[in-house]
Amino acid sequence: MNIKQLEVLRTLLATGSTIAAAKTMGLSQSGVSRMLQQLEQDLSITLFVRDKGRLIATPEALALGHDAENVLLAVDRMSSHAEDLRSGASGPDIVRIGLPSSMWENFAPAMLVDYIRDFPGVRIETFFETTTAINKLVGERIIDLGFLRMEGETGPGIVVDKVASGTSVCVVPKDHPLAELETISAKDLRNVPLVLIGRQRPNRMALDQQFARAGVKQMVKIETHTNSSACAYVAQGLGVSIISSFYANLYRHLPVVQRPFVPQARQDFGLARAAGFPLSIAAQALSDALQRQIQLSQKIE
Repeated sequence: MNIKQLEVLRTLLATGSTIAAAKTMGLSQSGVSRMLQQLEQDLSITLFVRDKGRLIATPEALALGHDAENVLLAVDRMSSHAEDLRSGASGPDIVRIGLPSSMWENFAPAMLVDYIRDFPGVRIETFFETTTAINKLVGERIIDLGFLRMEGETGPGIVVDKVASGTSVCVVPKDHPLAELETISAKDLRNVPLVLIGRQRPNRMALDQQFARAGVKQMVKIETHTNSSACAYVAQGLGVSIISSFYANLYRHLPVVQRPFVPQARQDFGLARAAGFPLSIAAQALSDALQRQIQLSQKIE
């Protein structure tokens, strides 16, 4: 017994003939007769008798027709619920995502405009944190997914899929003499005011070692803790900064330019989620929207 057979039973009860049922269901008359015969065999019950070309329902058919209607209504409800889950109109009422602080200004709003267009019924909660904090939030399943810089080992119970990469660049004001160079090294930054990302981070420590090997004393004018603020300070002529091209590309609307900082270092970025816990359709769609926005933000015009 299957759903199609139950639909045949329901339609035959409503129409009283295989010809009318076939027309209603878009099937052949022989197909309807075959499914009715198979249903009667499966149930070991006669459901209809013929009388002058018409099908007369037996009392058993009328009793089972009620059950068939309930089953088909439940199937319809399930199909409708599945559609709501796909569209975000039902399912988890909130999706939580962690992002670096430097992505709040332009990246996150553009990503959410894209996402909400297809999932208007889902509420989103954004957490703007450091890589370490995002790792912790994902591991504790406080957030569904988090975008972070891939730095060594991730926390236990976390899966990280690489979704972006960048290389070290020097961000300088458009009218700065350094903008004339094709590449910039530590030696080019001797006595140049610097805007650097805070100490004690792996990438900052690697940068400090690079200057030390070049024999250049850094002239740190401003120390900050977000790539967005670093680019904003550079745009105001307060110094030059060295960050990942991934973040520099998010702030190309500012009056700054970026030049490769040599020797170049590579940075990888990933999307973290809890291991062993599949994302909901709504959360996966947000992951997809994030990756689409990454592609747009990194596209060289």
